[in-house]
Amino acid sequence: QLQLVESGGGLVQPGGSLRLSCAASGFTLRFYAIGWFRQAPGKEREGVSCISASGGRTNYADSVKGRFGISRDNAKNTVYLQMNSLKPEDTAVYYCAAGYGGSNCNAMDYWGKGTLVTVSS
Repeated sequence: QLQLVESGGGLVQPGGSLRLSCAASGFTLRFYAIGWFRQAPGKEREGVSCISASGGRTNYADSVKGRFGISRDNAKNTVYLQMNSLKPEDTAVYYCAAGYGGSNCNAMDYWGKGTLVTVSS
């Protein structure tokens, strides 16, 4: 069964850090561009960050630039999202998604079920 599983979410105080993981089973992530998306209560889903299949290209939403970092470990079949200096407005369900052979995250083939990140004091 092909699936993506996110982990690492939780409750953190403003200014804190979390590292999200996106692990694949049933397929090899290294052929896929991987994106992190988020959806806050009452809002539409938005793209947060993307890493190309080669790992050579990354991009970030303006709202997270300088605070979040995306990386991939193909040996572990896992992609990470390091989130620093978290703000209450970062509170959302975070999803990872995979797009085959992609250099961008415009068309994704597989989605995880999400992990909740809550930033609150």
